Amino acid sequence: MKPADRILELLYDRQGGYVWTDELSASAGADRGALEAALNELAARGHRLDRGPAGVRLCRPTVLDAHLIECDLPVEQIGRHVICFGEVDSTNDVAFASAAQAAGQALVVTAEYQRAGRGRAGRKWICPPATGVLASVLLHEAAASLPKEALTIAAGVALAEGVDRATGVAAALAWPNDVLVDDAKLAGVLVEVRDGQVVIGVGINVNAAPSPEQVDRPATHLAGAVGRELERTDICREVLVSMDNWLIELSRGEFESLHRAWLGRCQMINRRLRVRGPEGIVAGRVLDVHPLEGLVLMTDDGHRVHLAAATSTVVRG
Repeated sequence: MKPADRILELLYDRQGGYVWTDELSASAGADRGALEAALNELAARGHRLDRGPAGVRLCRPTVLDAHLIECDLPVEQIGRHVICFGEVDSTNDVAFASAAQAAGQALVVTAEYQRAGRGRAGRKWICPPATGVLASVLLHEAAASLPKEALTIAAGVALAEGVDRATGVAAALAWPNDVLVDDAKLAGVLVEVRDGQVVIGVGINVNAAPSPEQVDRPATHLAGAVGRELERTDICREVLVSMDNWLIELSRGEFESLHRAWLGRCQMINRRLRVRGPEGIVAGRVLDVHPLEGLVLMTDDGHRVHLAAATSTVVRG
């Protein structure tokens, strides 16, 4: 392990407290010159360091860092290989562009800011810089062959579960990819397919949310629910663990367990919705949301219809 990574672990684990320079040097096996070089490397990676008579501390919340995300993460695929950027047009675009180098393996791309982040149906995904989790997962070959409907639902469940485990905030799910807290949008999912490659993009409002003027529905953020700023690294890690677990389940054909998990967080069953699909707007009562069958509605005129996540959107108002 590089001295800079070992030092970063120590500083992060101290939760904003100071670490004596002698302790850092001894733990990282670095003399004073190597310690200084390692601290400079961390600063170049975007970490804010406070150096005083008591030693060094890592200012929190921190930037997203590949080493902290990957470190001892209990996963088989999703989260083993992470790349973190300061600013990109779109993490989904970077993930697709990296497919050749990934050589069939899973890859996670994060960014502090997206200049052209995308949501579903051509919408923009807006997130103030360095406040959210903006990540895209290029799926490994086995996962890329899974039904896209199930991938969208699994990603939503993974977001809700990861948020719950990291913060204690109970998140709900709404069709097809919205993660909600108190009926305000907290996070979303965008699954895209290009040339046989599949990328799951996720956005989570952690320490800030878009202003009402920037979005078409109420948005919220986790810091507001918890009452303090949160470490995005912890949330990102929990989401990746949950996503990895669900992709393993789906590869084993365990679609019913995903079905139950989604319904357990769903507030839509038996509600009347208007949904825009390929044939126009359909209105009816929600019967089910299924990883393979999509949104199941009983229409106002008595027909049972199935609407796919990729081609349907709830009409509000």
